[in-house]
Amino acid sequence: MKRALILDLDNTIYPVKSIADKLFAPLFKLMDQYRQEFSGGDFNAAIEDIMKKPFQKVADTYKFNRELTEKGMDLLRNATYDEAMKPFEDYNLIKDLAITKYLVTTGFLKLQQSKIKSLRIEKHFEDIFIVDPDTTSMTKRDVFLNIMMQNNLQKDDLLVIGDDPESEIEAANDLGIETFLYDPDDNHKDDIATYKSKDFELIKDIISRS
Repeated sequence: MKRALILDLDNTIYPVKSIADKLFAPLFKLMDQYRQEFSGGDFNAAIEDIMKKPFQKVADTYKFNRELTEKGMDLLRNATYDEAMKPFEDYNLIKDLAITKYLVTTGFLKLQQSKIKSLRIEKHFEDIFIVDPDTTSMTKRDVFLNIMMQNNLQKDDLLVIGDDPESEIEAANDLGIETFLYDPDDNHKDDIATYKSKDFELIKDIISRS
């Protein structure tokens, strides 16, 4: 039986696209000024990835020039989102489970804090960890290890839930922690995580297994 869940935030608890037009409008406008430097379909691909991955990783993947990267960092470093937000409907299946939950998210500190506040989910978690690549070299893997050590948890006690195979899923797999890949659009292969589903219906059964 699992003793605790570790959840990602973006695209796991709520859909980033639901706030992207307002949140990223200044960034998308900035990127448009450098559109000529993108080849092929890279501009649109980068726009899509910004809604799924940390800005620093997107900038590196698509080789943003130094000026665009620094200006983008400045925009996001001070960005907040203060309007009402709604989680995915099936998030209710998780928040009501009688099990300890931890939130571990990567992103700019102020921005992630504002989204958590707008979602009104603070009380759902025993603790909340924001991994800000702008200020720390720590990774989600490091945070998972700290959660285990500080709470006397073994790898078999945990289930990590997230949407990104290259982030929380990879980190947990590396530590031998069981993983649940939330994939509502069925974009990923089944063997990437211990479990994969379009919704959270399986979670209750998974955490109750011996």
